[in-house]
Amino acid sequence: MSRVKASGIKMHADVLDRLETMTLPQVLIHQAQAFGSDPPAIREKAYGIWQTYTWQDYLDYVRLTAYGLKALGLKRHDNVAMVVNNHPEWLFCQLGSQAMGAVTLNLFTSAVASEIASTLKRVNARIVIVQDQEQTDKILEQSSNLPHLEALVYVDPTGMRGYAGNRLLVSYKDLLELGKKHELRHPGLFVEEVSKGKPSETAHMILTSGTTGVSKLAMLSHRNYTAMARQWIETAPVTRGGNWLSMTPPAWIVDQMWAFGVALMGGMTMNFPETPETVTEDFREIGPELLITSSRFWEDLASRIRVKIDDSSAINKAAFTVAERIGRACVERDSRQGGPPAGLRVLHRIARTLVFNPLLDRVGCSRLLAAYTGGHPISPDVIRFFRACGLNLKQCYGMTETCGIFQVQPDDEVKPETVGKTLPKTSVKISPDQEVMVLGESVFTGYYNDFEATDEAFENGWFKTGDAGYLDDDGHLVIIGRKQDIIRDKHGNAFSPDFIETRLKFSLYIKEAVVFGEGRPFITALINVDQGNTGNWAEERMIPYTTYTDLSQRPEVEHLILDEVRKVNAQLPPPMQVKRFILLYKLLDADDEELTRTGKVRRRFVYGLYLNLIEAMYQGLAEVAVKGKIRYRDGTVGMIETTSRVITVF
Repeated sequence: MSRVKASGIKMHADVLDRLETMTLPQVLIHQAQAFGSDPPAIREKAYGIWQTYTWQDYLDYVRLTAYGLKALGLKRHDNVAMVVNNHPEWLFCQLGSQAMGAVTLNLFTSAVASEIASTLKRVNARIVIVQDQEQTDKILEQSSNLPHLEALVYVDPTGMRGYAGNRLLVSYKDLLELGKKHELRHPGLFVEEVSKGKPSETAHMILTSGTTGVSKLAMLSHRNYTAMARQWIETAPVTRGGNWLSMTPPAWIVDQMWAFGVALMGGMTMNFPETPETVTEDFREIGPELLITSSRFWEDLASRIRVKIDDSSAINKAAFTVAERIGRACVERDSRQGGPPAGLRVLHRIARTLVFNPLLDRVGCSRLLAAYTGGHPISPDVIRFFRACGLNLKQCYGMTETCGIFQVQPDDEVKPETVGKTLPKTSVKISPDQEVMVLGESVFTGYYNDFEATDEAFENGWFKTGDAGYLDDDGHLVIIGRKQDIIRDKHGNAFSPDFIETRLKFSLYIKEAVVFGEGRPFITALINVDQGNTGNWAEERMIPYTTYTDLSQRPEVEHLILDEVRKVNAQLPPPMQVKRFILLYKLLDADDEELTRTGKVRRRFVYGLYLNLIEAMYQGLAEVAVKGKIRYRDGTVGMIETTSRVITVF
């Protein structure tokens, strides 16, 4: 597979050596002095127009924000919480807080009010920065439970006129004005406070995914970020002025790692889309060279592409089928010695020109040098699909506690079943019980106010990831799954639920799947259908339905999913094949605690919540009466009574 070469300039090793000895605000000061206005530091699309911030602008906003927060009473080592979207103000507030010696924490904007309040109480955040009216309302709703709260800064003033007079509220615009006045009274304070910072100090805290219970707060130092950034700058096509599109939530480690590590140290340009709905359009305009996002993004994109292909004309469908077959043949031979034969390479070049390049351009991926998927295991079929289409998509692996991604597939050794090789200056080993262990300067310093959990997370300096895996003959890491989730059936066969679930989710019509089988005679699954694709399939066949519940219980849909499960079973050894499944009457939801905020299934919680359905599958029942809560799109919660059928796979 051919590779587009990066055209920008990489940071010199001696410069990176100096930057690694600095805090993140100190790095920003250095870059502002080094770059000035070229290349741009930040772009933001507003009202259809891209607004540009130079590196000096970046520093000026951070400085004024820092002064403003100081005027509000910010003290060194305070915890500042943020509930914001992907906008430049996020960068200004985070670095501004850290410049004054504070520790920052980002929370998901999708989190409910009680969830946010619980975390704010854990860290005693006196100053909270929110995006808009919606997030303001969440905090004010819980203000009686937050006696420590002293100031609530909101970025977007839309709809805030009616809140005038509330002593807690400060607009970001007014915060900057406070900063200007405070700077006049204390002109050298910013530089003085920044100079006090040490790389070993905690810069930021991130909530862990919480798949097994209450999320912990991982503390990451300035040094963790610069160490991780150095590894990526040296090994990936990261160049000065290269484009990064910020599209994953600031509360997730990926955009944190990139914004305050790779982009900051590498001199890249951070680009912020106008809205989540315009991401694809903005993506095409910017043409980023790199993209790291969740496996769900790539699964959904592959699903949309395949649906569009199915809906296209017979000629276009035939052309794509032939091109994909050529692409897959190249992918299979790409990493072998000698690569594809000359004739196949010519055919693939023609397929790229006529089919794949126009397709990738339509979805905004035509200029990507490399794309990565992380956060949750992805089906190797998704990797193969995109690589066959000419997109350099690679699976990677990392954790919040390692300050992001430390395991990446090399360009010329992409093995879809693995997560590749370790980045330089990070070491990985496998414990006797198959747990993946990590050692390196990017590994976190511990969990906030949880010495017991911190102590349990390390063994002789090595961080225990909690994931089971092994190194193959080529030195690639293969992740089996969460160590505690490895299932042994009644007959002693061991396997990972993730292995089966990722293959089920490659189906166009399956959104989520959760498999069970610990100590049981066979494997069962609870499945969510993909409402969009399955709904379109039903409409094309004149199958009437009203709600998701109605759609998922249609006999025709049950037969559709049965066929999809049979296809997956054909690829699995007999002990791992799904024998029975139920189509869930509702979508699994983070607000119902069934998923984490990053979209991972909380398996134990789901098991307890739907135990009656699971037992029905093992008892051989044909159907089971269901009565439970369901959350509607407007946020209201109601009760539902229905009957779920147990579907047996022959």
